[in-house]
Amino acid sequence: MGSPTTKIEPLGAVRERVLATLRQDIIAGRLGPGDRLVERELAERFGVSRVPVREAIRALVAEGFVLFESARRTVVRRLTPTDVKELFELREALEVYAAGLAAARATPEALAELRELLDRAAGATEADDAETITDINTRFHDRILALAGNSLLISVMEPVDGRLRWLTRRNEEWPQLLEEHRELYDAIASGDPDRARTRALGHVQANYRSTVRHLFGEDTDGNLREPADR
Repeated sequence: MGSPTTKIEPLGAVRERVLATLRQDIIAGRLGPGDRLVERELAERFGVSRVPVREAIRALVAEGFVLFESARRTVVRRLTPTDVKELFELREALEVYAAGLAAARATPEALAELRELLDRAAGATEADDAETITDINTRFHDRILALAGNSLLISVMEPVDGRLRWLTRRNEEWPQLLEEHRELYDAIASGDPDRARTRALGHVQANYRSTVRHLFGEDTDGNLREPADR
């Protein structure tokens, strides 16, 4: 009998595996702001060469999770108030628009999927399971984007989706978040686009206030737009 063959994992698949794991480590807080990403240590951890690790780190830089402090030092990014404000400005513009479209286009089957996600979020909230809550809440918003039926809208959100999950994970006011999602669901299920947009706006701004409070220990009025020139 011949010896069993060893399946070699393609380099691209290795890179994606390393990237997905590191991204989730950052989102879940297992790697915190300022923590170093050392190629040699990560290559040993994953049992791979440095090449896919280096490529995964470059992808994380492009996604806004890490940065090169120097030629030899790569760290998880520390989010500034400006970073958070800019992300939420984009989220407000796109998610409010998506909620209005979803209210006009949602089918009974799609609404049932949203209800199921809310039920699962309620169970995770009761168990205080932060990682599961973050995952389900992301799926909830992804479903609303899908219901909007605009592929360009989804493609615009995709590059910042991970960073928004990162922010959501740091907002630990889970019962409040669940109630806001229930209200958003009710607004979308009503079939009234104006009601859905109003509810989505309130949700994004409330989430912005909570996130700023948890990240920086300061309050904000929740108004993401600058006042018009007088």
